[in-house]
Amino acid sequence: MLSGVMKVAVASDHAGFDLKNELRAYVENLGHDAHDAGVYSKAPCDYPDVAEAMGLALLNGQAERGILICGSGVGASIAANKMPGIRAGICHDAYSAHQGVEHDNINVLILGSRIVAGELARDLVRIFLNARFTAEERHRRRLDKVAVLERKYCRALTEADALAFGSAKD
Repeated sequence: MLSGVMKVAVASDHAGFDLKNELRAYVENLGHDAHDAGVYSKAPCDYPDVAEAMGLALLNGQAERGILICGSGVGASIAANKMPGIRAGICHDAYSAHQGVEHDNINVLILGSRIVAGELARDLVRIFLNARFTAEERHRRRLDKVAVLERKYCRALTEADALAFGSAKD
């Protein structure tokens, strides 16, 4: 269960660096603990690396929720959702920011720094952090099906990758 004060990982690639810093401070102003999961400069970097760092903060218990920013939000969303247990949603509107948590139990808010900024970005963060999963039967049922897909295809890909990469090493 999420407490009143949450641990929130905040991360971005170089395109989202300024917005990340602004939102990290905003999360702290809301009374939450903000964990900066990178990046630490505007030097060009790859969004999958930052998505992994943010995802690991959640998976390792350093954070309960995450905020991940790249230029459009698309690349960060794709990368973050490859990690088991991460449910990342691009939310550039208020409805998606709360409904994504209430119905789909997203644990990562994805923002595109070239799409949203300033007051809208802060509103989306506040809405996301205040939202709670309803745990209604229909939502639990759907999330259970997502978990089945995750386990089924992660296992299948791992086995296929082992075969493919094992052959390449010979």
